[in-house]
Amino acid sequence: MRVAFFGTPAWAVPVLDALNRHHQVVLVVTQPDKPKGRGLKPAMSPVAEYASAHGLPLLKPERLKGNREFLEAFKAAAPEVAVTAAYGKILPKEVLEVPPYGFLNLHPSLLPKYRGPAPVPWALIHGERETGVAIMKTEEGLDTGPLYALWRTGIGPEEDAVALSERLRDKGIELLLWVLENLPHLTPRPQEGEPSYAPLLTKEEGRIRFGDSAQAIYNRHRGVQPWPGSHFFHRGRRVKVLRMHPEPGAGEPGVVLGVDREGVLVGAGEGVIRLVEVQPEGKRPMPAADWARGYGVGPGTRLE
Repeated sequence: MRVAFFGTPAWAVPVLDALNRHHQVVLVVTQPDKPKGRGLKPAMSPVAEYASAHGLPLLKPERLKGNREFLEAFKAAAPEVAVTAAYGKILPKEVLEVPPYGFLNLHPSLLPKYRGPAPVPWALIHGERETGVAIMKTEEGLDTGPLYALWRTGIGPEEDAVALSERLRDKGIELLLWVLENLPHLTPRPQEGEPSYAPLLTKEEGRIRFGDSAQAIYNRHRGVQPWPGSHFFHRGRRVKVLRMHPEPGAGEPGVVLGVDREGVLVGAGEGVIRLVEVQPEGKRPMPAADWARGYGVGPGTRLE
């Protein structure tokens, strides 16, 4: 089919690559170049880099709504269908109406649960044991459209947002190719169930809540990878936690119970958390035990 693709981050590149190998990609649409690095030089999105490297037609509009120049270029590309994967902008009605088969969205959740831009992190933070990926027909509402396909899967006990989102994307690619192959004969079905929203993460979501249970702390840690990551404060300075795991035990929340070769044990609302690897502000990653010895952290130390 003649396909237009809307996407931006590295996560979306394998989706575009699959479309490029199995269909005719007539247009790629991505976010405009953004400042990056120490010099803050404009840098292309990963999707733009792929499109440029493979000679695919590429547009990077600042806005879509009311953008006549973009709309005319989109119509001129004459896509039969469009696919979105982590594009990052709301699609207005005049854009949605261009392809005869409309827009398909690859969304890593069991819609209508976790509509919005961060479904995988919030599923992990909330301790979900099951999730999935949906191929949805896009409407004007936020992830409210009917579904062409829905796949369910359990969540591994140590799976973080990076691993889970990639696994769901890869299965989503299989579903997407199947839907495109059969699209003229498929009728999407309405979403069923109670909807929930998954907003973008903020830096504050990475703060460790030591009053929560050790399992809830670990669930949050898995959900905030790779950004904003987990952190606490010691003597007013931020300390990132790169690796941790929950253990049985008891202790006052946020208070260090002990330090050994395996790490630093900290009390939680229920159970205890073992800090395995940390990164103090302005320093390199290090074993948590080394950090504790170097910064005078021992039993009774309270972590903020």
